[in-house]
Amino acid sequence: MKQIITPSEVKALAFADGEYLASEVIAVADIDAVIEQWILPVVGEGLLEAVAEGSYTEMVENYLKPAIAAFVRCLVQPRLNTVTGQAGLAVPVGSYRKAADEQARKELSSSLMVRAKALRRALSGYLESHSDQIAEYDPEQNILNRCSCYGGVVQIH
Repeated sequence: MKQIITPSEVKALAFADGEYLASEVIAVADIDAVIEQWILPVVGEGLLEAVAEGSYTEMVENYLKPAIAAFVRCLVQPRLNTVTGQAGLAVPVGSYRKAADEQARKELSSSLMVRAKALRRALSGYLESHSDQIAEYDPEQNILNRCSCYGGVVQIH
């Protein structure tokens, strides 16, 4: 499958905090993992293949890429909070800053996941409202049409 979003695009969409971040931090494998776990169950394989071939650019730019980028941030953020090397796992401490405490990291992680899930719901809503125009989309395959989780309660539709 062709690449739907590049690491540079993920960086631009999901890491707009103003801090420097090397694009190399985001691996293509991170993007692939996010698509497999969080996006494919909503959009389906047929639609992802059509998108990879260049179809549905409005949906891709406005809904799909932002959702993918947000979930990639959720995946990558814990790696940014630590450093691994031959000596094992460490917390980075610079000369002008100290590492965020556990509570701040949890709050950030939670807010990033809320944003990612909201963007995925927006993508799903777009697909539902335009299903007559997107031949490759099958609403019956969209997991959000069958199951959702709000506040720790699983709802089956």
